[in-house]
Amino acid sequence: MSSASSVVASPAASPDRPVRGRLELGITMWAGRSVASHQFHEGALRVLRPHYLDGSGQVCYVVVNPGGAYLGADLFVIDVEVGDGAELLLTTQSATKIYRTPRSWAEQRMTIRLGEGARLELVPDQLIAYREARYRQVSHASLHPSSSLVMAEVITPGWSPDGASFAFRELGLRNQIHVETEGGSRLLVLDNLVIRPPLDDVTGVGFMEGFSHVGSLVVVDPRVDQALTDELDRITRDYGAHSGVSLTQSVGGTCGLVLRSLSNSTGELNGLLDACIGFLRGRWYGQEPLNLRKY
Repeated sequence: MSSASSVVASPAASPDRPVRGRLELGITMWAGRSVASHQFHEGALRVLRPHYLDGSGQVCYVVVNPGGAYLGADLFVIDVEVGDGAELLLTTQSATKIYRTPRSWAEQRMTIRLGEGARLELVPDQLIAYREARYRQVSHASLHPSSSLVMAEVITPGWSPDGASFAFRELGLRNQIHVETEGGSRLLVLDNLVIRPPLDDVTGVGFMEGFSHVGSLVVVDPRVDQALTDELDRITRDYGAHSGVSLTQSVGGTCGLVLRSLSNSTGELNGLLDACIGFLRGRWYGQEPLNLRKY
């Protein structure tokens, strides 16, 4: 497993793969609330009707995969744009399941664009990789210096007949975040997590440290600084997970941080990330912690 501050090259996505699911979502401000100005879906991706968790005007959409899982050679493409001043919370209906991929890897490509003062909280349910699964997830984000991005992810090994935690073949999750400055687009975050159990002993020191689950949180906001990083680090100490936080350089007046946690429990990682996100929601927007009530 790569550390939060390291960069690992990942294989390029094949441009000619058939798209099994496509989702496009554009959010703008209208009459004091964030609403969808553009919505398109085809194949095995769609969103449920929007709803509002509180009186802030932030809209919440839930992504649904009617097929229930990602299989070999499946390609899913998601495009999200949040306009100036708009706020979006994007989550999933349930866990993302990756089953056996004998022909090729399953793949998700996501493009994010945030306008001036825009806000996106991307909080999916856990990603479960089952026996002989291969999966690659590539996210490209383009941000205005005043926009705010929070991205959470939990990776869980799926059940296997022999009870092994690392029966999957490959997981690669790559986040690339650029800030649009007056001098052009500049790279702020390149976070790449690659786990290949057949090639490496991922259980030991320098990889999973004896744990089986991974949680990640990426935050980009002009209010991110060392003091905030220290506060999130203190929150992680209330949990049994092994955690670390890295702070990026400042680009165009904004900054980012990456939090990585290792555990043997999905529930513990979800609780830790929810606590960190809840802290940010309360500190920055006066909102309550997330309570999505999916079940």
